[in-house]
Amino acid sequence: MKKKIAIVAGGYSSEHDVSLRSAEGISQWIDRTRYDVDIVDLEKGDNSALDRLRDYDFAYITIHGTPGENGLLQGYLDMIGVPYSCCGVLAAALTFNKYACNHYLQNFGIRIAKSILLRSDGKGGAKLVDGGDASASKIVEEVGLPCFIKSNVGGSSFGCTKVKTEADVIPAVERALKEGDEVICESFMKGTEVTCGVYKTSEKAVAFPVTEVVTSNEFFDYDAKYNGQVDEITPARIPDEVRDRLQANTLRIYDILGCNGIIRVDYILTEGWTLNLLEVNTTPGMTATSFIPQQVRAAGLDISEVLTDIIENKLK
Repeated sequence: MKKKIAIVAGGYSSEHDVSLRSAEGISQWIDRTRYDVDIVDLEKGDNSALDRLRDYDFAYITIHGTPGENGLLQGYLDMIGVPYSCCGVLAAALTFNKYACNHYLQNFGIRIAKSILLRSDGKGGAKLVDGGDASASKIVEEVGLPCFIKSNVGGSSFGCTKVKTEADVIPAVERALKEGDEVICESFMKGTEVTCGVYKTSEKAVAFPVTEVVTSNEFFDYDAKYNGQVDEITPARIPDEVRDRLQANTLRIYDILGCNGIIRVDYILTEGWTLNLLEVNTTPGMTATSFIPQQVRAAGLDISEVLTDIIENKLK
């Protein structure tokens, strides 16, 4: 009998619809000669979808945001005994919190941008996590201008702003707070944006070709990601030695965090081809325009076989 696979999508964040598009991509690529496949759309308040997951042999999680990217769904699947595609509760919770994840990885010698973390004050504004002043002048003093202000938990660039003037700081913080209760203010790093996907099974480690991200927009925002306002060059126009370091660094991050399935790590290459971590994505996008499918094709691999690798690694 074929194994029953649930592609779990949707979720409770602004990325709900993006997640469904990823699910459609994965559904097209999973080998139907081996598996029976359904898309299960999780929506807030609809517990019937969660209950349905008990009927499946495996869950391919492609929720971008809560509850599939932050460990909540993973904990539920662990409790009901259904194996799944991505990392477990701890790694999911850590990587979902961009600030905590980046500073944790900094302890292992990974370079990151200077940043500070703000938390909602419950009154529409924000304060430093230690309770200190979060005025525009204080934020600029800490991270400089230009800077990026974004949600600590959101994705797809929702609520993210490149800030160039002190007058724009507080409106950017307020915009980010609409995506979650914590906000990162991060120094701008001038350089080349690149991203690298990897996955591991019990038998092999695979690093995909690196993608270079070139956009005329202020940064790699929602329109660049999903509306074609970007050039995504795979393989990236970087020296082979830099490519090798990027791939090795991404596989090392995979091990440090204890990941599973496919992850994608985003970087900025600054002067001298210095690697600077932007963020780790443990449920990367799988839409028609997403990086991972591009990188799989550039590697000369069959994405259906890659997904089979990931599923069978957990069903053994």
